[in-house]
Amino acid sequence: MHHFDEPVYMISIVAKILDIHPQTLRQYERENLITPSRSDGRIRLYSQRDIEKIKTILRLTRELGVNLAGVDVVMRLKDKMELMEEELSQLRQEVARMRNSTGVPPEKALVTKRSIYEMVIFEDDLLK
Repeated sequence: MHHFDEPVYMISIVAKILDIHPQTLRQYERENLITPSRSDGRIRLYSQRDIEKIKTILRLTRELGVNLAGVDVVMRLKDKMELMEEELSQLRQEVARMRNSTGVPPEKALVTKRSIYEMVIFEDDLLK
């Protein structure tokens, strides 16, 4: 079994798997929608991740009627969302870690400033 990101499939195999023409894959590469790896002999090699990305492109174009420029926008937004979700997950872990730390609980972390009042007491003798 190959790793998800390991480039092992040649263009002809990917074309057969996805039932598309190899020229379609070359077009996607020219449009910078996919970037297959290259062997030492400059043969395109695709990973399982590449195939999944191509499936997404095909779904967008065939089922939703999105053109390749629109696919590019959708894919970039999808990548940004995944990065933001990863960042949000990290922030949530950080918040949880801080809540579970042995420091002062957040509800008691406020420092209040107390006022000091001076009191002057007069004796009756001075007032007479």
